[in-house]
Amino acid sequence: MFKSEYLNRVYAGVEARNPGEKEFLQAVYEVLESLEPVVEANPRLEQNGILERIVEPERQIFFRVPWVDDAGKVQVNRGFRVQFNSAIGPYKGGIRLHPSVNASVIKFLGFEQIFKNSLTSLPIGGGKGGSDFDPKGKSDMEVMRFCQSFMTELSKHIGADTDVPAGDIGTGAREIGFMYGQYKRLRNEFTGVLTGKGLTYGGSLARTEATGFGLCYFVEEMLKCMKNDSFKGKTVVISGSGNVAIYANQKATELGGKVVAMSDSNGYIVDKNGINLDVVKQIKEVERGRIKEYVNRVSGAEYHDGCSGIWTVKCDVALPCATQNEINEDSAKALIANGVMAVGEGANMPSTPEAVAAFQSAGVLFAPAKAANAGGVATSALEMSQNSMRYSWTFEEVDAKLKGIMINIFHNAYNAAEKYGKKGNLVAGANIAGFEKVAEAMLAQGVAY
Repeated sequence: MFKSEYLNRVYAGVEARNPGEKEFLQAVYEVLESLEPVVEANPRLEQNGILERIVEPERQIFFRVPWVDDAGKVQVNRGFRVQFNSAIGPYKGGIRLHPSVNASVIKFLGFEQIFKNSLTSLPIGGGKGGSDFDPKGKSDMEVMRFCQSFMTELSKHIGADTDVPAGDIGTGAREIGFMYGQYKRLRNEFTGVLTGKGLTYGGSLARTEATGFGLCYFVEEMLKCMKNDSFKGKTVVISGSGNVAIYANQKATELGGKVVAMSDSNGYIVDKNGINLDVVKQIKEVERGRIKEYVNRVSGAEYHDGCSGIWTVKCDVALPCATQNEINEDSAKALIANGVMAVGEGANMPSTPEAVAAFQSAGVLFAPAKAANAGGVATSALEMSQNSMRYSWTFEEVDAKLKGIMINIFHNAYNAAEKYGKKGNLVAGANIAGFEKVAEAMLAQGVAY
C-alpha cells in the first residue's frame, strides 16, 4: 500500500464504499499512488478532505432506458451519468454505448476525466455517461428510438453550463445527432449541450480527428524532448480501428511513421507495406464492417483472430487505441522484447498497472491516457466555445489550437514530475499536474462545495 497514512485511509474508504468495482478502484489507486509526494508537501489537502471529496462523485444518475425494437418488442437497457467534479467548470465527458458499460466503468472514466480535462487548461470539469446498449447490428431506427429514450431522461440533468456530454465508444455522429434532436425538442432551445455534433448544426471542424491527432502531437513532443527523435522512419502498431485509431494512423503517417497493424474486437491485420488507410475507412466508417475484410482487398496483408496478438508485431511506437486493460504484462514484455521505444495511450487506461511498470522499468517512453488522449475533450471544449460565440473556426485554426494544447500538456506533465522528484515519469506528472489545479479550486471554494 502507500507510505502515507492519509492515502491508505482514503483508499480503504473507497474500497469499502465501492466493493467489486475493479476498474474504478484501479483508476483511484493509480492516481493516489502518484500523489504521495504532493500530499506530503501540502498538509492542507488532508485538513480540508480534498482527496476524500475528489474520489466521491458529486452526483450519480442511474436510470432505465426502455425502447422498442423493429419487431415491436420492448427492450430495456441501463443508462448512467456520473457527474464527478465541477470545481473548474461544467461536467464534461463522453457517452459510451457498449455491453461492458456498468457503474464501475463509468466511474473510472469519470474520475480519469477530472484530471484529463484539467490538463487541457480549459474550464471543464469531469463527468462520464453511457449505457449497456450495443448499437452494433441495430438498424438506424432502433438506434434512434434508443437515443431518444436515453435523452428523455438525461436531458433533466445536463445543460450547456451544467454538464456537456460528447461521443465515446459506440456513440458517433449518428447517435449524437439523434440525442441532440431529442434534447432540442424537449427543452425548446438550441444550445451547445452536446459536442461532436454535425457541422450543419454547431459541430467543430477537426473534432472527428482530434483524439487521434492529439495523441500523435503528444507522442511527437515526447519523442522530441526526451529522445531527440520523432515519428519519422518509425514502424507503428495501432490497436483498434475506430475513430481514434483511424486518425492516429493518419497523423502518424503524416509525421513520417509507417503503420503496419490495426485491429478490431475480433482480430488484427498486419500489412508490412503500411496500412492503406482509405481501405480501413471504407470498411469501418462507410460499411461498418469488420477489419478482416481488409485482407480481401489488399494483397500481401495478413489477418489473425484474437486481439492481444497485435502486441507481438515488431514496432518502434505502439499506440493502444481500443479499450481499457488491453495491454497486460505479457503483452508489454513482448513489445519490449521487440524493441518498442515509445507507447502512447489513445484509449482510456489501455495498459494494466503491471504493463505500465514493465514499460517504465525498461526505459520505454510512456504517454498515459489522461494526458495523451486529451485532444478529443480539448476540441470538444473548443466546440463549446464556438457554440457560445455563435461562431466557427477553420480546420487549420482548430488543429493549431489542438497542437498547442497537446504540447502544453506534455510540458506540464513533464515539469510536474520533475518538481516532485519523478523526472521522466509522465504517469505521475499527468496526475499531479491535473490534480493540483482542481485541488486549488476546491480549496478556494470551501468545504460546502
